Amino acid sequence: MENIFTDEYFMKKAYQEAELAYEKGEIPVGAVIVVNDRVIARTHNLTEMLNDVTAHAEMQAITSAANFLGGKYLKDCTLYVTLEPCQMCAGALYWSQITKIVFGARDEQRGFISMGTKLHPKTQVVQGVMANECADLMLRFFAERRK
Repeated sequence: MENIFTDEYFMKKAYQEAELAYEKGEIPVGAVIVVNDRVIARTHNLTEMLNDVTAHAEMQAITSAANFLGGKYLKDCTLYVTLEPCQMCAGALYWSQITKIVFGARDEQRGFISMGTKLHPKTQVVQGVMANECADLMLRFFAERRK
């Protein structure tokens, strides 16, 4: 029997969160954290609503997942996020010791890869899952803001 719980399956959940952010006027980044094929955290950017530059989707997801698990380490967890994490989020992900990060679109200017930020040595990274859809949502958001 085919496993339906693929990276694309969970990225679609993160994308739904990004759409919620878009509707709220937040930069449309969504994130979910999964353990054993179960979503334990689901969130999106809240920087405008909370008036907090640290309220990125990844930061919200890390806090939510840690609370769910009852501990600060996210071993055996996977983060699905629609945009490559920034340097700040990558640092928090490093300290969380998350097992896997899957992201959609690259952030060529502010992403952790371009910034040279290191992740935990045991963290696996998969990039480009639903990259076009994730990038298109971001482009649409900023195009509307610039009118």
